[in-house]
Amino acid sequence: MKLLSVLLALLLLSGCASYGIVENQATTDIQPGTGYSLALPDSRDDDDIVLILAFSGGGTRAAAFSYGVLQELRDTRVVVDGQSHRLLDEVDVISSVSGGSFTSAYYGLFGERIFDDFETVFLKRNVESKLIYALFNPLAWFRSTGRTELAISLYQRSVFLDKTFADMQAQDGPLIVINASDLGYGVRFSFVQEYFDLLCSDLSSYPVARAVAASSAVPLLFNPVVVKNYPGCRVDGAAWMTAAGQGVMTNADLAEIIDGLKSYADKDKRQFVHLVDGGITDNLGLRALYDVIEVAGGAGAYLQRMGRKPPRKFVVISVDASTERQPTMDESARQPSLGDTLSAMSSVQLHRYNTATKELLEESIPHWATEVSTPQNRVESHFVQLGFHDYLESDKLQFFNRIPTSFDLSDEQVDRLISAGRDLLRRNPEFQRVVTDLGGVAPSAN
Repeated sequence: MKLLSVLLALLLLSGCASYGIVENQATTDIQPGTGYSLALPDSRDDDDIVLILAFSGGGTRAAAFSYGVLQELRDTRVVVDGQSHRLLDEVDVISSVSGGSFTSAYYGLFGERIFDDFETVFLKRNVESKLIYALFNPLAWFRSTGRTELAISLYQRSVFLDKTFADMQAQDGPLIVINASDLGYGVRFSFVQEYFDLLCSDLSSYPVARAVAASSAVPLLFNPVVVKNYPGCRVDGAAWMTAAGQGVMTNADLAEIIDGLKSYADKDKRQFVHLVDGGITDNLGLRALYDVIEVAGGAGAYLQRMGRKPPRKFVVISVDASTERQPTMDESARQPSLGDTLSAMSSVQLHRYNTATKELLEESIPHWATEVSTPQNRVESHFVQLGFHDYLESDKLQFFNRIPTSFDLSDEQVDRLISAGRDLLRRNPEFQRVVTDLGGVAPSAN
């Protein structure tokens, strides 16, 4: 990956301290449930389906793969409340990390426009070369704000057009949960008002490009995105998370989450929060879903915050763009490069964590469905898992596994990734059951 080599070189040459630009604004007027919040009123108030998407990391590979899934959902029709609807219009939440956050954020800001220009604006645009050019521009050598600010500037100008979360909220679309990692405390951080409440800050004026940059800021290669943790407000113990208190004693994951959230109350020690790639704490976007539901006090409390009644179906679609490593270092006694070593280390950790996360959700989703079921309404759960490993054809599997985690892919790679998103969703048996049960035409596996 060209960008990796360039950034490693710059890292070795750099000896000056850099400082992140703080753009989150202070507020003392905390009103729970307002702003770009988990409690946003949901216009999709039907009783048939709650549909949640999770977009993984993986650079443009992840962005294109998830974009293909959106296209297929757009073209899939089901019967909801007695009327024919596009399944895309039934999506309630999209949780994303890293490369997947480019797709989710663009859809959250621009809606249907994504199907007109996203390929031109981002997917088939050599973002990597533009970043490299900016990094080697002599005018940037003396900046004290770091490499990430150059990326943010590019994203704001070329992709997200200086839009903020107030612009996201103005759209009649699903809740977009962009996830990063809190480097100081090692926990996930989500760009929703509930997290900004803990910082005594207002998310509405915060640039979406900055959130996406945080979500995709690979440590060492990019500087953290910095947000200020302001004093002077009261969140009343963060009422949205206190419901989880009873489960802390029996759930180690939940205890760690709550400890991380409570750490923002120490305004002296945690004056600033440094945010990096969301893939460190959750490369699938699924842990964010688990955390939100469990911290809310369970599936029932979460649906109540969304203003939703228990549906007939609770559906989670995981769009996993991770690839299987194909190392070549073992073919020779030559010592692996620094880049190869870093890639191998992160890959091993990533795959093990992904496996554990999927197992956690496989257990949790049926439990959530049972929790909100009543004798009159049995909620059915569906966990649709998409990944390149679903291809049994070795030539297809090899092709996708060879696509790097990069922001510079060929048009052919992008086109085939989009097609893969559509194809793998269309042929997925669990997805076919959802469509059939909702009175749609079961997609054929072409």
